[in-house]
Amino acid sequence: MRPMSPALRRPGTWLRRRERWATTALAALTLVGGTALTATGTATAAPQAWTPKPSPMTTPWTNEVPTTTPLPEYPRPQLTRPDWANLNGIWDFAVTSADAGQPATFTEQIRVPFVAESALSGIQRRITQNDKLWYKRTFTVPAGWNGRRVQLHFGASDWRTTVWVNGRQAGAAHSGGFDAFSHDITDLLNGGTNTIVVSVWDPTETGGQAVGKQRIRDVAPHPGGGIFYTAASGIWQTVWLEPTAPAHITRLDMVPDLANNRLKVTVRGAGTNGHQARVTVSTGGSTVGTATGPVGAEFTVPVPNPRLWTPEDPFLYDVRADLLSGSTTVDSVGSYTGMRSVGLARVDGLLRPVLNGQFVFQTGTLDQGYWPDGIYTAPTDAALRHDLQKHKDLGFNMVRKHIKVEPQRWFYWADRLGLLVWQDMPSMDLRTPDAAARTQWEAEYDRVIDQHRSSPSLIMWVNQNEGWGQYDQARIATEVKAYDPSRLVNNMSGVNCCGAVDGGNGDIVDHHVYVGPGTTVPSATRAAVLGEFGGLGLKVAGHEWYPGGGFSYEDQPSAAHLNNRLTGLLDAIREVRMPRGLSASVYTEITDVENEANGLLTYDRQVVKVDEARIRAANRALVDASRGSTAPLTLPTGQYRSLRVTTPGLTDRYIRHKDGAAFTEVVGSASDALLKNDATWRIVAGLANSSCYSFESRNYPGEYLRHREYRVYKEAGSGDLFRADATFCPVRGANGGVRLSAYNFPEQYLRHYDAQLWLATPGGTHTWDNPALFTEDTTWTVEAPWAP
Repeated sequence: MRPMSPALRRPGTWLRRRERWATTALAALTLVGGTALTATGTATAAPQAWTPKPSPMTTPWTNEVPTTTPLPEYPRPQLTRPDWANLNGIWDFAVTSADAGQPATFTEQIRVPFVAESALSGIQRRITQNDKLWYKRTFTVPAGWNGRRVQLHFGASDWRTTVWVNGRQAGAAHSGGFDAFSHDITDLLNGGTNTIVVSVWDPTETGGQAVGKQRIRDVAPHPGGGIFYTAASGIWQTVWLEPTAPAHITRLDMVPDLANNRLKVTVRGAGTNGHQARVTVSTGGSTVGTATGPVGAEFTVPVPNPRLWTPEDPFLYDVRADLLSGSTTVDSVGSYTGMRSVGLARVDGLLRPVLNGQFVFQTGTLDQGYWPDGIYTAPTDAALRHDLQKHKDLGFNMVRKHIKVEPQRWFYWADRLGLLVWQDMPSMDLRTPDAAARTQWEAEYDRVIDQHRSSPSLIMWVNQNEGWGQYDQARIATEVKAYDPSRLVNNMSGVNCCGAVDGGNGDIVDHHVYVGPGTTVPSATRAAVLGEFGGLGLKVAGHEWYPGGGFSYEDQPSAAHLNNRLTGLLDAIREVRMPRGLSASVYTEITDVENEANGLLTYDRQVVKVDEARIRAANRALVDASRGSTAPLTLPTGQYRSLRVTTPGLTDRYIRHKDGAAFTEVVGSASDALLKNDATWRIVAGLANSSCYSFESRNYPGEYLRHREYRVYKEAGSGDLFRADATFCPVRGANGGVRLSAYNFPEQYLRHYDAQLWLATPGGTHTWDNPALFTEDTTWTVEAPWAP
């Protein structure tokens, strides 16, 4: 998201809860907390007792976060096993200089997995590139795990993370802020109390790595900041232990194949030479299909007459994968899948994205995933689910996860609730990256794709955004498409903005238009989407991050104006832009973020700013319209016509020009010839776009109705601006009438007000935007000409 364009975390106790190994993946997701053990601090000097810090804003879940077992839910829903142990909770903590070794003492404590900058961590202070974060805790491996390998998993840690167990390093240091990583620590264990030490160095924007919108700054609310926010340094997703067999499954890649009623599966593993894999798809405990194949190579499982996954019916099949050594099962994992397809197709002659072979308009929001209490980490799983549920409540069927990659449970909720997901790869800093940064970024992107490639909700990868750290756009798009051909690829979101360079390929051409909706159209090879629009702001007293410091792309004076303006934008997309090829739109944004006041919800998630029912209705109308004919309304070109008012009591008035301006006036059979000529217009193909129309004066050929600073005139002219101002796109009105939308401002309609002609905006603040009789005043009938 861009600025306004002129043109536009007491020691913890593990909670043990033995549960019967669920036979389905979805049942396994109810596992909470893993194995019950006690961990104690091990510093040579007792650290300060952990206490929470006050959050700058309190969400409904801030005070529901457990001290000892935050985020106790099973963290990896698409690869489940019954035995595991959650290491979230209170760890000893220290900060040293970036080049220092392990400190002798850990003088503080932190609640993992909340970042050091956050209130929920209990640290809540600024971290810079000159700092290194140190974490320490102990654990004992359960006796029931004897004979198995022990895996130590990190959901994510930003940025370079090094792990030691009992003083020996576990594997190589991991570089990456958004991908999960693991170490097999079996050979480092001592059979008793074990000690983990973790160091994390995070240079944020001063390094060359993917950072998204993080920037080093004061953690207390402050003015400014724009579209960049507080950094998130260190461990920010669940840390956990899992016992596995020596030969075990590490990943399931699943791609639905609707054309052949089957699921393409690749079972990946470690220590699996000479093993085979068996995959079973089931629902309600009944097997649908099963097949056996080689580990590490694709094979297929039949899924006859599949029930398709859609936003309206997000049906999930249960999946079980067994690792076989001969006839012996040595490992089993649970998972799930949704049967759906994604692609492009021509619909009424225009290239559109299709789901299960059908075009459905994708209406969503920009979701940045920031929290005032946890920054990068939602305080609870219920909070993580909440924002996605709000999308559904508001009628959206899609979400663009903006320049951040969420925990795997976020994708689970999207899969289960039914939201189409556009996933951005987090960007590097705005500068052009060097060779090392490029290598790191691309390697991390591949790992992100691998970890989320089986999520049915995820339908599109967004490689780059508005030119931030841009390079090799076309090559990257081609390589991402080859690496995951089952999804759409967007080479650059916002190709029209901020110095972005379009790679020219991929499946999507994506514009950002504030406020919008703009005029994005498809090409012969790419569907058209509005990757960002809106940004309508409303500050809610008592719910501002920095009171008085909020900004938006267009401030709204009241909730009523916000509702009218937003529904006006959604209606314009439905009425004007979708028929002319627009296939998706992303509204900025679902919540306020720090000083951005563009959210449909406040940053603390305490207030929904809009009328949920009304916005839901507008979104549903948009989606429903896309399932029918999307052809635009046509008018008779090359013919003279007169345009009559339909407002009750004024139906004898017509559009006429007078002294170079446009008005409405009563015209009848007894009117003089001049008035009849002034009230007659030749309908021609739109000067700016032939799918719309321009209206040429009958008695002043070469002069057209055009808008200029909202007022409408009869003028001659040339150039792109004039042609756009003189082009109007018709949409169906009530009772056979026509509404005329400005080509370059689709949310604005030709309206008569006090006999003058204006461009009026639903929810606008000008006199001529008055909501009274707005629809009637903007509806016209196309009649026989007064002057043939």
